[in-house]
Amino acid sequence: MSRGDLMGDEMDERRKILIEKLVKINALRFGDFTLSSGKKSTYYVDIKHASTFPDFLEMVAKFSKDLFEKEGLKFDRIACIELGGVPLAVAISMETGKPFTVFRKEKKDYGVKSDMIGEIKEYEKILVVEDVTTTGFSALSVVKRVEERGGKVSAVLVVVDRNEGAEELIVSHGVKFIPLITSKTLLSGNFL
Repeated sequence: MSRGDLMGDEMDERRKILIEKLVKINALRFGDFTLSSGKKSTYYVDIKHASTFPDFLEMVAKFSKDLFEKEGLKFDRIACIELGGVPLAVAISMETGKPFTVFRKEKKDYGVKSDMIGEIKEYEKILVVEDVTTTGFSALSVVKRVEERGGKVSAVLVVVDRNEGAEELIVSHGVKFIPLITSKTLLSGNFL
Protein backbone atom coordinates (compact mmCIF):
# COMPACT_ATOMS: atom_id res chain seq x y z
CA MET A 1 0.00 0.00 0.00
CA SER A 2 1.34 3.47 -0.91
CA ARG A 3 2.22 6.07 1.71
CA GLY A 4 -0.43 8.23 0.05
CA ASP A 5 -3.09 5.72 1.08
CA LEU A 6 -2.09 5.52 4.76
CA MET A 7 -2.93 8.88 6.26
CA GLY A 8 -6.43 8.47 7.69
CA ASP A 9 -9.80 10.13 7.37
CA GLU A 10 -8.62 13.76 7.49
CA MET A 11 -6.12 13.16 4.70
CA ASP A 12 -8.72 11.25 2.68
CA GLU A 13 -10.97 14.30 2.93
CA ARG A 14 -8.13 16.52 1.67
CA ARG A 15 -7.56 14.12 -1.24
CA LYS A 16 -11.27 14.18 -2.03
CA ILE A 17 -11.26 17.99 -2.19
CA LEU A 18 -8.16 17.99 -4.45
CA ILE A 19 -9.71 15.41 -6.77
CA GLU A 20 -12.99 17.32 -6.91
CA LYS A 21 -11.03 20.43 -7.86
CA LEU A 22 -9.18 18.52 -10.62
CA VAL A 23 -12.50 17.36 -12.04
CA LYS A 24 -14.14 20.79 -11.73
CA ILE A 25 -11.36 22.58 -13.63
CA ASN A 26 -11.09 19.87 -16.30
CA ALA A 27 -7.58 18.80 -15.26
CA LEU A 28 -8.63 15.14 -15.25
CA ARG A 29 -9.45 14.00 -18.77
CA PHE A 30 -10.30 10.68 -20.35
CA GLY A 31 -9.41 9.60 -23.91
CA ASP A 32 -6.27 8.44 -25.71
CA PHE A 33 -3.09 10.13 -24.51
CA THR A 34 0.66 9.70 -24.92
CA LEU A 35 2.51 10.60 -21.73
CA SER A 36 5.94 12.27 -21.53
CA SER A 37 7.34 8.81 -20.69
CA GLY A 38 6.07 7.61 -24.09
CA LYS A 39 3.50 5.34 -22.45
CA LYS A 40 -0.10 5.35 -23.68
CA SER A 41 -2.93 6.10 -21.26
CA THR A 42 -6.72 6.35 -21.24
CA TYR A 43 -6.60 9.26 -18.78
CA TYR A 44 -4.51 12.39 -18.30
CA VAL A 45 -3.99 14.45 -15.16
CA ASP A 46 -3.00 17.97 -16.17
CA ILE A 47 -1.41 19.43 -13.04
CA LYS A 48 0.19 22.17 -15.14
CA HIS A 49 -3.33 23.36 -16.03
CA ALA A 50 -4.52 22.92 -12.42
CA SER A 51 -1.54 25.00 -11.24
CA THR A 52 -2.93 28.03 -13.06
CA PHE A 53 -5.61 28.19 -10.34
CA PRO A 54 -4.35 29.91 -7.15
CA ASP A 55 -6.78 28.02 -4.91
CA PHE A 56 -5.47 24.68 -6.24
CA LEU A 57 -1.89 25.72 -5.48
CA GLU A 58 -2.93 26.86 -2.02
CA MET A 59 -4.65 23.51 -1.35
CA VAL A 60 -1.55 21.58 -2.49
CA ALA A 61 0.77 23.75 -0.38
CA LYS A 62 -1.33 23.49 2.80
CA PHE A 63 -1.92 19.75 2.33
CA SER A 64 1.81 19.23 1.76
CA LYS A 65 2.79 21.24 4.84
CA ASP A 66 0.37 19.26 7.00
CA LEU A 67 1.82 16.00 5.66
CA PHE A 68 5.37 17.16 6.43
CA GLU A 69 4.38 18.02 9.97
CA LYS A 70 2.49 14.75 10.45
CA GLU A 71 5.44 12.71 9.13
CA GLY A 72 8.12 14.80 10.87
CA LEU A 73 9.76 15.48 7.50
CA LYS A 74 12.56 18.05 7.73
CA PHE A 75 14.07 19.92 4.79
CA ASP A 76 15.97 23.14 4.12
CA ARG A 77 15.07 23.76 0.49
CA ILE A 78 12.69 22.65 -2.25
CA ALA A 79 13.88 21.56 -5.71
CA CYS A 80 12.01 20.82 -8.93
CA ILE A 81 12.53 20.56 -12.65
CA GLU A 82 10.96 23.00 -15.06
CA LEU A 83 8.02 23.37 -15.99
CA GLY A 84 5.40 21.44 -14.03
CA GLY A 85 7.14 21.55 -10.67
CA VAL A 86 7.79 25.31 -10.66
CA PRO A 87 4.39 26.62 -9.48
CA LEU A 88 4.21 23.79 -6.94
CA ALA A 89 7.67 24.63 -5.58
CA VAL A 90 6.74 28.31 -5.36
CA ALA A 91 3.47 27.56 -3.53
CA ILE A 92 5.11 25.16 -1.07
CA SER A 93 7.97 27.64 -0.58
CA MET A 94 5.52 30.39 0.30
CA GLU A 95 3.62 28.10 2.70
CA THR A 96 6.73 26.77 4.47
CA GLY A 97 9.10 29.74 4.16
CA LYS A 98 11.74 27.48 2.58
CA PRO A 99 13.70 28.65 -0.50
CA PHE A 100 13.53 26.73 -3.75
CA THR A 101 15.74 25.77 -6.68
CA VAL A 102 14.59 25.08 -10.23
CA PHE A 103 16.56 22.73 -12.46
CA ARG A 104 16.43 23.41 -16.17
CA LYS A 105 15.90 20.53 -18.55
CA GLU A 106 18.94 21.76 -20.47
CA LYS A 107 21.90 23.94 -19.52
CA LYS A 108 21.71 27.45 -21.02
CA ASP A 109 24.52 28.73 -23.25
CA TYR A 110 24.01 32.35 -22.20
CA GLY A 111 23.89 34.41 -19.01
CA VAL A 112 25.35 32.45 -16.10
CA LYS A 113 25.26 29.27 -18.24
CA SER A 114 23.79 27.13 -15.48
CA ASP A 115 21.40 24.21 -15.44
CA MET A 116 19.66 25.59 -12.36
CA ILE A 117 18.16 28.71 -10.86
CA GLY A 118 18.88 29.01 -7.16
CA GLU A 119 21.43 26.97 -5.26
CA ILE A 120 22.05 23.68 -3.52
CA LYS A 121 24.38 23.84 -0.55
CA GLU A 122 26.44 20.89 0.60
CA TYR A 123 24.61 18.75 3.19
CA GLU A 124 21.37 20.70 2.70
CA LYS A 125 18.20 18.61 3.08
CA ILE A 126 16.10 18.91 -0.06
CA LEU A 127 12.44 18.19 -0.80
CA VAL A 128 11.97 17.36 -4.50
CA VAL A 129 8.52 18.22 -5.88
CA GLU A 130 6.95 16.87 -9.05
CA ASP A 131 3.53 17.34 -10.62
CA VAL A 132 2.81 13.82 -11.92
CA THR A 133 4.96 10.68 -11.85
CA THR A 134 4.67 7.67 -14.11
CA THR A 135 8.07 5.96 -14.39
CA GLY A 136 9.75 8.33 -11.93
CA PHE A 137 12.76 9.02 -14.17
CA SER A 138 12.20 12.80 -14.18
CA ALA A 139 11.98 12.96 -10.38
CA LEU A 140 15.02 10.69 -10.07
CA SER A 141 16.98 13.00 -12.38
CA VAL A 142 16.36 15.84 -9.91
CA VAL A 143 17.38 13.62 -6.99
CA LYS A 144 20.66 12.79 -8.74
CA ARG A 145 21.36 16.42 -9.64
CA VAL A 146 20.80 17.44 -6.01
CA GLU A 147 23.15 14.69 -4.83
CA GLU A 148 25.82 15.68 -7.38
CA ARG A 149 25.89 19.10 -5.70
CA GLY A 150 26.24 17.65 -2.20
CA GLY A 151 22.61 17.94 -1.14
CA LYS A 152 20.65 15.17 0.60
CA VAL A 153 17.12 14.46 -0.62
CA SER A 154 14.68 14.08 2.29
CA ALA A 155 11.76 13.01 0.07
CA VAL A 156 10.08 13.27 -3.31
CA LEU A 157 6.61 14.79 -3.07
CA VAL A 158 4.31 14.32 -6.06
CA VAL A 159 0.78 15.61 -6.53
CA VAL A 160 -0.36 12.55 -8.53
CA ASP A 161 1.47 9.23 -8.82
CA ARG A 162 0.15 7.06 -11.65
CA ASN A 163 1.18 3.82 -9.86
CA GLU A 164 3.37 2.77 -12.79
CA GLY A 165 6.77 2.33 -11.14
CA ALA A 166 7.80 5.77 -9.85
CA GLU A 167 7.44 4.90 -6.19
CA GLU A 168 9.50 1.71 -6.56
CA LEU A 169 12.23 3.56 -8.49
CA ILE A 170 12.52 6.42 -6.00
CA VAL A 171 12.40 4.13 -2.93
CA SER A 172 15.04 1.85 -4.48
CA HIS A 173 17.31 4.89 -4.56
CA GLY A 174 16.85 5.24 -0.78
CA VAL A 175 14.49 8.23 -0.91
CA LYS A 176 11.07 8.58 0.73
CA PHE A 177 8.21 8.91 -1.81
CA ILE A 178 5.11 10.92 -0.84
CA PRO A 179 2.18 11.11 -3.26
CA LEU A 180 -0.69 13.41 -2.37
CA ILE A 181 -2.94 11.37 -4.67
CA THR A 182 -2.39 8.03 -6.41
CA SER A 183 -4.18 6.96 -9.57
CA LYS A 184 -5.55 4.05 -7.59
CA THR A 185 -7.36 6.59 -5.39
CA LEU A 186 -8.07 8.98 -8.24
CA LEU A 187 -9.75 6.35 -10.43
CA SER A 188 -11.38 4.28 -7.67
CA GLY A 189 -14.69 6.08 -8.07
CA ASN A 190 -14.81 6.79 -4.34
CA PHE A 191 -13.97 10.43 -4.91
CA LEU A 192 -15.53 11.16 -8.32
